[in-house]
Formats: sequence, structure tokens, C-alpha cells
Amino acid sequence: MTLPLVVGVDGSAAGFWAADWATDEAALHGLPLRIVHASLWERYEGPVFTQSEEVPSEHAIAQGIVGSAAERARQRNPDVKVTVDIVPEDAEAALLREARRAAAVVTGCRGRGPIRGALLGSVSRSLATRASCPVVVVRGTPYNQQGANGRIVVGLGEAATSTAAIRFAFREAEARRCALDAVRVWRRPAHKPLAHPLLAGDPAHHYEDQASALLDDALRAPEHEHPDVPVHRVTAEGPAHHVLLTHSATADLLVLGAPRRHGPLALPLGRVAHAALQHADCPVAVVPQREATS
Repeated sequence: MTLPLVVGVDGSAAGFWAADWATDEAALHGLPLRIVHASLWERYEGPVFTQSEEVPSEHAIAQGIVGSAAERARQRNPDVKVTVDIVPEDAEAALLREARRAAAVVTGCRGRGPIRGALLGSVSRSLATRASCPVVVVRGTPYNQQGANGRIVVGLGEAATSTAAIRFAFREAEARRCALDAVRVWRRPAHKPLAHPLLAGDPAHHYEDQASALLDDALRAPEHEHPDVPVHRVTAEGPAHHVLLTHSATADLLVLGAPRRHGPLALPLGRVAHAALQHADCPVAVVPQREATS
């Protein structure tokens, strides 16, 4: 069974931009698009009335939101199969449940709350931290959202948290027929061991070589599987979130890995992913990496 691409909409401009992005993404990968609006109207206004009775105002608003998003999707690409659903539930809980049977979940970076212009939305943050499938938060400039740069960036952390993200990034680059920048950031320790023979000459060269070796190891298998994807290896010194935010300015998508535990407990969202979701100039995909079992 083909899993759908799920997008959450809430009636905000960011939500409709997310639906536009998700439509394009569904078309790229040949996936059905499922548009979901979560609303607690039923809890406060009761079940839907019969046709002879007045429709609750909040339910009418919810119908208008999903109807508008679906119409935008059909006009944007009539070949994408679109379904809609209104869920009488909290948005966070609803989309986390949807993630269990989705190829990916797409959201806007901010919702309709009173401080929507200031912070990353709580629903987007929770999904990126806890969802069992890749989560794409659509943010950044319209130019970057429209895929006009022809470039995807994947940030490589430790090998244990990067494998799924790398494979996701290669699939995206192949579908878009664009280049892939694989970025590994390195930093010199504040205090180096005095007697370490490899550090006697040029410490910076040593750490950069380690970063290059990690890139080669991590990219060997996916490059073989996706030979048509142009790959650029990038090693850079500095704070990882600063380096990746700089690269996001000329990217169509920034891909990051995130560790997941087996079981109900979620690891906190790391500093790099949090900074990207808050400040990147392009959409950000957070791809879960399950811990290996012994």
C-alpha cells in the first residue's frame, strides 16, 4: 500500500503554503496527498447536526479550511490524488497519529496563535521531536520554497543519527534532478592533548581530514545507489547551526537527522535542528533515525 503524504492545515497563510509545498512534493514522488485539519469544535459544540439544523460555525470554518486547501492543490496539480479529513482532536495528537501511516508529514512553521510571528509553532516542534516518519516544516522565502535553487543540503552529524537523513536527501535530490550538498562541520577542541602524535603538526588539518573521512564513509553506499545525483562534499569549521543556516540561504530543502528511542520516550530536539526549524531560509526536513537494538 502506498502511504500518503500528510499535510496539516489550520487556516493560516503558513498552513496553505505548506499545502502548496506538499502538493508539489506529492507530485514529485507519485504519492496521494491527505489534507488534515484538527479542530476541537465537536468537544464544545456537540456532534454535527442534521441537515435541518444549523451547522456549527466552527465546523463550517473547518470545512472551509480543508476545502480551500484541497482546491488549491487541485489547481496546482490536478494529477495529485487529494483526500481531506477534519479530526475533532488536538492538532498535535492528531498529526502524531497520522505520522504512523504517512510517508511524511508536512506543516507550516507557524500557526494561528497570538505569537505566531515570533516562535516556531509548538505543533511543528512536537512533530519534529516525536513523529515516527519524516517531518517537513515549510519555512523560508518563497524562492526557496518553490525549489528554484536546484540544491538540497543535508547536514551530517554522527553516523548513528545520519543514515536515514542521508538516504532521504538522496531520494529528494534524485526526484528533483538537483545537486546535493553533504555538509560535515568540525571544530577543534578548546584544549588538545599535548602528547597526541597526530596533532603535533597541524591540528586543524587533522580534524578536517576526520570530517572528510566521515563524509566519504557515509556517502559511499547512497552514491552507489543514486549515481545520477551530483554530490558536493562540504567540510567547514564552526558551530554547526551557523554553518547550516548559511547553506540554507541557497537551498530548496535542508535535511537533518534526529535520533529516536524505541518506546514512548522521545529524545529532545537538538540545538542544530531547533535552530534550523526556527531560522532556516528554506523548508527543513527532520528525518527520524531509530536507535539500533543490541
